[in-house]
Amino acid sequence: MTVRFRWAGVAALAMAAVTATACGSGSAAPADGKIKVVASTDVWGSVVKAVGGEDVAVTSIIDDPTKDPHDYEVKPADTAAVAGAQLLVSNGIGYDEFFTKAVSTVGKGKPSVVAFEVSGKQQTADTNEHLFYDLPTVKKVADKIAADLGGIDSTKKAAFDANAKAFDTKIDGLIARIGQIPPGRKVVVTEPVANYLLTAGTITDATPKAFEEAVEAGTDIPVAAVAEATALITDRKVDALVNNAQTETDLTNQLKAKAAAASIPVVDVTETLPAGTTDYVGWIGKEVDALSKALAKQ
Repeated sequence: MTVRFRWAGVAALAMAAVTATACGSGSAAPADGKIKVVASTDVWGSVVKAVGGEDVAVTSIIDDPTKDPHDYEVKPADTAAVAGAQLLVSNGIGYDEFFTKAVSTVGKGKPSVVAFEVSGKQQTADTNEHLFYDLPTVKKVADKIAADLGGIDSTKKAAFDANAKAFDTKIDGLIARIGQIPPGRKVVVTEPVANYLLTAGTITDATPKAFEEAVEAGTDIPVAAVAEATALITDRKVDALVNNAQTETDLTNQLKAKAAAASIPVVDVTETLPAGTTDYVGWIGKEVDALSKALAKQ
């Protein structure tokens, strides 16, 4: 059984003819002298907004929960937005490859902030690509965005730097909150989306490695790994199930049902901002609160 199917409504889109004169972008045409920024996802776009405030006009290519960065293909509107941008922001490390391809075609030479490149991490086979859950990296990205925006408009550099500092302080608050979760807690994850957050909270991911590797590769999960993950839940050897709410499969539904039957809390996380959410800190804060509640000492 193949387990990695995204929500219905996430469809492969026809590859655009990549030209700077592609038809309307619906995005990068701001007025009032705002700096045009294009981000690969709304998560990184929300960080840009926190730093740039009213002085930036942000376009996020992946801008709702029904779009999946893993299999998204750019449209003419996207390439036009990238071609007209003054700053580009992305995740890197293959997570948003569609954006990398668009930038290589129509965005060469533009200021670009790539989260993996500023993270200081070394890429290995085990490097988790979900860098937007690595709070120290998010701070570095915010600081780099501030520096690049200040380079584009030096008259507002002080404001950008101040905004980034305020944002970093809020991230420090999140780090402190996740650090207050009692040590020794264990979880099973349906997908290693929020694992950086778990690590920050000294929460052990007890999911079988073969399970996670298969999920990330989009291949069949070994039967033994499924059985092991299920047993961890049914035998109450973990304290919570952390579920990527944007990936629903028969298996994830089964694991959630097993967790409910065993009175194991289920904590939902997402890869993009939930509908109606625009604030990065508020989004992560809710997930930290959910983890804290689920993993509190009984």
